[in-house]
Amino acid sequence: MSDAFPWCPTPPGYAVNWERIGQEFPQLGRMAGCPQDATHHAEGDVLVHTRMAAEALASLPAWRALPRGEREIVFTAALLHDVAKPDCTRIEDGRITSRGHSKRGAIAARALLWGMDAPFEAREQIAALIRFHQIPFFLIDKPDGRRTLYEVSQSARCDLLALVAEADARGRVCADAQRLLDNISLFTQYAEEHDCLTGPRQFPNDHSRFLYFRKEGRDPDYPAYDDTVCEVVMMSGLPGAGKDFWVAEHAADLAVISLDALRR
Repeated sequence: MSDAFPWCPTPPGYAVNWERIGQEFPQLGRMAGCPQDATHHAEGDVLVHTRMAAEALASLPAWRALPRGEREIVFTAALLHDVAKPDCTRIEDGRITSRGHSKRGAIAARALLWGMDAPFEAREQIAALIRFHQIPFFLIDKPDGRRTLYEVSQSARCDLLALVAEADARGRVCADAQRLLDNISLFTQYAEEHDCLTGPRQFPNDHSRFLYFRKEGRDPDYPAYDDTVCEVVMMSGLPGAGKDFWVAEHAADLAVISLDALRR
């Protein structure tokens, strides 16, 4: 993993090499001068916040205790969590907003890391962490937090997501910083209670998982009957080889999807 993510801090000092990061990610330069709402980010522009978040993460004992590969994934996600803010920032009703930057940031980060030949699994986990990096701030206030938690856990490791959110919270100056940290702690406990802190929430089977997210009010532990399973017999042969004859002789009671019929 270290060859793929050479910009990540390493022991024993875990110093953040901003010169190296600037060389690897010149796109971060666009963050300089990109404004933020002072209510939530009194520290300054997006680049100032990103630097503070990355430095805060590198100092966290919980991050340092991770295996190297996971440290690299979380650090890269924290580094790029606001990469799309320059594209999404605008003034609405007199307030600075960057609505949609998480989703767009996941797409941008995926493209950047793909161009760097980052390993597929690490790249997708980083993109998922960026996509959902604000969820731990507000999950506890959602009317159906469980459903959101289960959805997030299918693609993002919730324990790693909590670390990215903590770096985001510690890398800013705002009046409600402690509330954000408390909510992140509650998110972690909630994910642990629902057995999806370090992996996806498990369902009785794949069809149960599909129906849970497709239909409101389903019990996630109910083993749904899978009525989508069937057997298909495919005939393969040159025209005139006798496929229709074989079907008439041996499978006359089965429904037939015929290319000849489709053409007619």
